[in-house]
Amino acid sequence: MALGELTVRGRVREASNAVLYCTVEYEGHSAACVYKPVAGERPLWDFPDGTLAQREVAAYELSEATGWGLVPPTVLRDGPYGQGMCQLWIEAAPGEDGDGAPELLALVDGEEPGPGWKAVAFAEVDEGRTALLVHADDERLRRLAVLDAVINNGDRKGGHLLPTADGRIYAIDHGVTFNADDKLRTLLWGWAGEPLSDEALTVLRGLADRLADGDPLTARLAELITEAEIAALRARIAALLRSGRHPEPSGQWPAIPWPPV
Repeated sequence: MALGELTVRGRVREASNAVLYCTVEYEGHSAACVYKPVAGERPLWDFPDGTLAQREVAAYELSEATGWGLVPPTVLRDGPYGQGMCQLWIEAAPGEDGDGAPELLALVDGEEPGPGWKAVAFAEVDEGRTALLVHADDERLRRLAVLDAVINNGDRKGGHLLPTADGRIYAIDHGVTFNADDKLRTLLWGWAGEPLSDEALTVLRGLADRLADGDPLTARLAELITEAEIAALRARIAALLRSGRHPEPSGQWPAIPWPPV
């Protein structure tokens, strides 16, 4: 992703970062992008200050290594507010009401998710009334659940899922990833405890090979996260391969992010 000069178009905020919508121009070409400057990161007690942008890039590098292409192109670049994460803007397709992408998450009455859906948890929706939170039984989401387990994603919310008009699903907001401690929090628990697909096992074996000392992927990650975090990454992949199953909530950490969207 070759990036030239960043031009800020607007600004919004999220929980841990200043987030700016920008355009980038390079040799006569332009594209929309998201720019999160390191200077705008809000300190988090469980992550070293000034490292969230690098973690976003590391998540992209791992996504590319899987071959699944789940994270939009993401790089570190200097911008109007200093160095930060710069990510290609993805235009999500409208939901079913707009004759676009199918819904990926829903709240349903009853205790069973129904065909085509996976149960996550019960949620209180009104005083005294609960509904079942479900996500689509979709192979694209299942791949993302594996990627999140690998990168130890501490914040997989519904709003981070971007289905596009061409049938792809992209995932965004990966600042709280790669912690050496277990931080997995996600809405994609529907496959918890189920066997990993043959495809996922093949991908995990490939990642294990590519994370050997001296491999270009390992060298690239060493520029973005710590040695201890790379060791923990290897250990998570090894644990998934040993078990052959999707992880289950540990009970030692909230399993679902809040707010969930």
